[in-house]
Amino acid sequence: MSTESARSPTAADYMTSILRTVSPSMSLRELVSFLLEHKVSSAPVVDEQDRLLGFISERDCLTAIANESFSDSTVIQDASHIMRRDPTTIAPDTALFRVTSMFIEHGFRHLPVVRGEKLVGVVSRSDVLRAVNDFWTEPSD
Repeated sequence: MSTESARSPTAADYMTSILRTVSPSMSLRELVSFLLEHKVSSAPVVDEQDRLLGFISERDCLTAIANESFSDSTVIQDASHIMRRDPTTIAPDTALFRVTSMFIEHGFRHLPVVRGEKLVGVVSRSDVLRAVNDFWTEPSD
């Protein structure tokens, strides 16, 4: 058995690295359009240097829409105000077994992968399932 096949898969092995991100200045209207256009349920919020500032989801947008209906319409509704700040993150070398535990324990659907402060990818539940499927379909030696 080779060293490579014996190594546990990591977030870097299965993360999505071509990301659909949003800027902190995007309006609620732009955020809703973005999520719908790209057929994603959430997106990382990053600055110009790809530093992760937060995460925004369909639920966050729905909450903002509901709050907008009951509050002063002069309140700024942009990503910087709507996003969940300081999201739980993982490093590229985090074992997928640990990622699976985090999904189950916390109910996450996605986890941002960061190197330092820079966003380098996102791991989803389906990425973990893909890793398991790869393991099950890998020919044994």
